[in-house]
Amino acid sequence: MNNSWNKIIYKAWSPVYESIFNTGRFRTARLKIFKDALFPDGATVLFTGIGTGADLAYIDHGNLEITAVDYSKDMLKKAKAKYNDTSIRFLEMDAQHLSFEDASFDFVVASLILSVVPNPDACFKEMERVLKEDGQLIIFDKFTPGKGKLSFRKRLIRPVISVLGTDIGIDFEELYRKNNHSMTKMEDSPVMMNGMYRKIVLKKG
Repeated sequence: MNNSWNKIIYKAWSPVYESIFNTGRFRTARLKIFKDALFPDGATVLFTGIGTGADLAYIDHGNLEITAVDYSKDMLKKAKAKYNDTSIRFLEMDAQHLSFEDASFDFVVASLILSVVPNPDACFKEMERVLKEDGQLIIFDKFTPGKGKLSFRKRLIRPVISVLGTDIGIDFEELYRKNNHSMTKMEDSPVMMNGMYRKIVLKKG
């Protein structure tokens, strides 16, 4: 995967994304992700890879200072159209190179982004960088099972899935080991497809 291809593939995905990734099991999973997420009034929250804005439907964002970024202007356009009467700030931006100062946000939400960006290591480091001390990084994504090993069938289809704009072979434990400098794991829960999709909450400091 690379950024140029991602722009193309997510332009193609944008008209149908909501009907696939915000219904059925994905909708149930998003409900699980956000039902216990307590964002205090006035909190600064960054959504990386906001896509069409699916996550925003599951939080009370009226008293929050929300910034939502995505690399695909087509996906971002869909999100803006749904929330054009809110104070949410939508920005076209690469999650691997966030244009924010260090320690800018109380919360960073990363839904289905680490498995999409060409360089998940860079994305992880950037999210940690912009998170304030005592802030939380909330991750919803698909990762390899224990010990980072894919089944033979998944190894065969991984290149095909990658063409569609996502990677089923990301090992979170390895990602965390290599790139984490200041965060502690607070939660790691299976949410879908026998634990392939997980909710992971990290706290900085």
